[in-house]
Amino acid sequence: MSVAKTALLLAVMTALFLAVGAAIGGQQGLIIALLIAVAMNGFAYWNSDKMVLSMYGARQVDHTTAPHLVSMVERLSRRAGLPMPKVFIIDNDQPNAFATGRDPEHASVAATTGLLESLTADEVEGVMAHELAHVKNRDTLIMTVTATISGAIGMLGTFALFFGGSRDSNGNSNPLGMVGTLLAMIVAPLAASLVQMAISRTREYAADKMGGEICGNPLALAAALERLESASHVIQNPQAERSPATAHMFIVNPLTGKGMDNLFSTHPKTANRIAALQQQAREQGIQNTGPSAAPPAPATPRGPWG
Repeated sequence: MSVAKTALLLAVMTALFLAVGAAIGGQQGLIIALLIAVAMNGFAYWNSDKMVLSMYGARQVDHTTAPHLVSMVERLSRRAGLPMPKVFIIDNDQPNAFATGRDPEHASVAATTGLLESLTADEVEGVMAHELAHVKNRDTLIMTVTATISGAIGMLGTFALFFGGSRDSNGNSNPLGMVGTLLAMIVAPLAASLVQMAISRTREYAADKMGGEICGNPLALAAALERLESASHVIQNPQAERSPATAHMFIVNPLTGKGMDNLFSTHPKTANRIAALQQQAREQGIQNTGPSAAPPAPATPRGPWG
């Protein structure tokens, strides 16, 4: 069901983009919008992972520089039936993580130093399993495409502001006129953001479920989510605050909610995600003591993680 819902939402996003192009420039605008979408998605397909890793200053690690983390990802990848992804660490106090890459053969997973220093080994394993689930489900590509189209719709809205969109391809008045321009400027970008957030929320639930299966303990992931949610409200992620369009990539929303960019959330309520993982644990016969029952995580020495 989640796959069908995601496909439907992607179709809505694409149709919205083409409709904005048509509203601005008629048939010619629709064709131009289609060409822009193809070009932007092509660029995002090949380069988005490098761009986001560079944006967050991620440094690649290996068995020498972060033996425990790399070995953990290696073990989880085998369990998930995935090729070994590249592993990165981000020097950031906020505990968080994300995955990126156009397919499982070109995937990367990244964890912040805050995550490695504040979670137990089991909880880190749950988080990494969640990110590998995104890779296995090819969510990294889906979210790249939706972010690109959403950004392109906003760009077309800016075009409408400057060029008016009052003529069609034959030079005649566009029947939508000012209404079409206003839709392109205001309504379409908002609608695109809502669709993008709906896709992101759908994929997070699916990754939680598969992540719990990969690590073998949904409660470890649930406990990690509780810790990450609490920390995200008090510890800022400066890079994410400057680039809120990347917020959907992280396992929990990295934005602190202090700006207008946090008016809508790209993630489901963490309490609902935890409840779903607890139910999954019960179905697997794992004793459910709840995330809040977990003892405080000791600070992990920097050496083993890098």
